[in-house]
Amino acid sequence: MSAQQVIQIEAITKVYTMGKTEVPALRGVDLDVHNGEMIAVMGASGSGKSTLMNILGGLDSATSGTYLLDGVRVDGLGKNELADVRNRKIGFVFQSFQLLPRTSALENVELPLLYDRTGRSLDTRSLAAEALERVGLEARMDHEPGELSGGQQQRVAIARALVTQPALILADEPTGNLDTRTSVEVLQLFQELNDQGITILLVTHEPSIAKYTRRSIELRDGLIVRDAEIVDRQNAAHDYAMWEDTKQVA
Repeated sequence: MSAQQVIQIEAITKVYTMGKTEVPALRGVDLDVHNGEMIAVMGASGSGKSTLMNILGGLDSATSGTYLLDGVRVDGLGKNELADVRNRKIGFVFQSFQLLPRTSALENVELPLLYDRTGRSLDTRSLAAEALERVGLEARMDHEPGELSGGQQQRVAIARALVTQPALILADEPTGNLDTRTSVEVLQLFQELNDQGITILLVTHEPSIAKYTRRSIELRDGLIVRDAEIVDRQNAAHDYAMWEDTKQVA
């Protein structure tokens, strides 16, 4: 595997057993993701999109095939080994934010570091503060989720994904609960992080969101049916500035 490849999967299948019936969700998927890419993963309900992302995130195991994540062979790992790889190498961002209520932004971001089992000596509070500064929330560290806007809550979630310095960020419909303006604001942050070299896979069913990424993959019936570079990638910073200018004129 090339040193520049963050993900390499070959012939990945996933079959679910429903009683005596076998239901194939993935039918032999091949995918390479290189360091610094920002990819939209698209597909209708039942396409295999969620199953693929669960396997990539170490939340589920493939029935067959091989999966290398940042040089580590993932398929075949036991539950504890998989949890360690997941904690060290993958940052997750979810549609529903999944922040702990009545817990400060700083403590929410600090949480993944508390599960670190490498034996490293970590200043978890400083690392969490740095991650929040990176997403522009240095003035909101002591605020609880209920005191933050939807966009700010998603920024806390992104900081939590960044704090372990993962090889990959998996974002599952990260703008699904946000209005258009806030969605563009969050996409601006993703583009900034990607420009800094962070690899991002973003699940979305909206073509308008995919246009902000660099590459788009579409699944159908458990197979990748389209894999293409984004032409004329939209600039979220520009679009957000235009939105703000329009609001001020109005």
